[in-house]
Amino acid sequence: MRLGHDFIGALDTLSESRGLDINVIISTLEAALSSAYGKFHPGEQNTEIRIDHETGEITVNELRTVVDTLKNIDTEITLEDAKALKPDAAVGDTIRIELNPSDFGRIAAQTARQVITQRLRDEALRAEYSAFVDKVGDMVTGTVFKIDGDAVIVKLTEKADAVLPKKERIAGEKYLPGEVMKFYVLEVNERSRGPRIVLSRTHPGLLKRLMELEIPEIRQGIVEIRALVRDGGMRAKVSLVSLDPNVDPVGACVGNGGIRIKAISSALRGEKVDVVVFSQDPLVYIKNALAPAQVAKVEPVLDAEKAVKVYVYPDQLSLAIGKSGQNVRLAAKLTGWKIDITPVEPDRMPTLKDIFSDVFHK
Repeated sequence: MRLGHDFIGALDTLSESRGLDINVIISTLEAALSSAYGKFHPGEQNTEIRIDHETGEITVNELRTVVDTLKNIDTEITLEDAKALKPDAAVGDTIRIELNPSDFGRIAAQTARQVITQRLRDEALRAEYSAFVDKVGDMVTGTVFKIDGDAVIVKLTEKADAVLPKKERIAGEKYLPGEVMKFYVLEVNERSRGPRIVLSRTHPGLLKRLMELEIPEIRQGIVEIRALVRDGGMRAKVSLVSLDPNVDPVGACVGNGGIRIKAISSALRGEKVDVVVFSQDPLVYIKNALAPAQVAKVEPVLDAEKAVKVYVYPDQLSLAIGKSGQNVRLAAKLTGWKIDITPVEPDRMPTLKDIFSDVFHK
């Protein structure tokens, strides 16, 4: 029986347009046809189907093992009978006996169509996976599609949907169908029904990508982000260093009238972003990290590892600590130091020595 030249031509076109190996397509077809034949002829399980790429001819062979003494008439053949089909046959060889099932043509054609359709679907899913697996750790723009239980379904392209789990959502943020938002691609997992793309709105990487988008100096490498921490939707702290002495890293990020930092904050639903200057001197770095609070003095705790005591004026105490300890907590995460905030007592106001010490630490 034949699939026909038109069908073979269609396979070749498919191979060229989709970049698929024609031999792989034919092997897949052969395996599928063999399985279909086995279901159609349940008593003839030990069969092999071959497709001639040039002619489209389908050959159905029954496979039998050559033996001295016949024990299984369905899977074996005697040496004498085998030599009648193949003169040089020997015990242990596999003999192929061609079958001509007249009732297999319709099943073969139907199976071939199903295999090609499935192959195209598989390739489309693989292409979709490949398109997004390289975006892990990057920012994408998506449209909120619907709320599904605790997850938000986001449309990234016409065919690709992603999921925003509850734990990756900004607390209190509303997700309205049709709304366009920025997301961080957390992971992409390959599945039989298409890739599972997991997004985040709270990951620090989203803020980093937004800053690269909005601030040319960061995108060009003039200003570098040294550290970044977030309390998603509430507050973030970013430490910066400029590789050009003529460029103020904080000023570059804030922009004229705060236009740049406001755009970033707006994309994160009003999240407050503190940008501070990084310093190799940990005491100066900690002082900077506690912005917008003004710090009177920073002293290392000598009997503890990476711990400091920070003195602030009474009117700066609540600002330094922040709501529910948020400001000091983020400053500690940013710098990697344990920070203990202490108000300056009247008898502990900075001395001349303290002032000069601050100058040397700047």
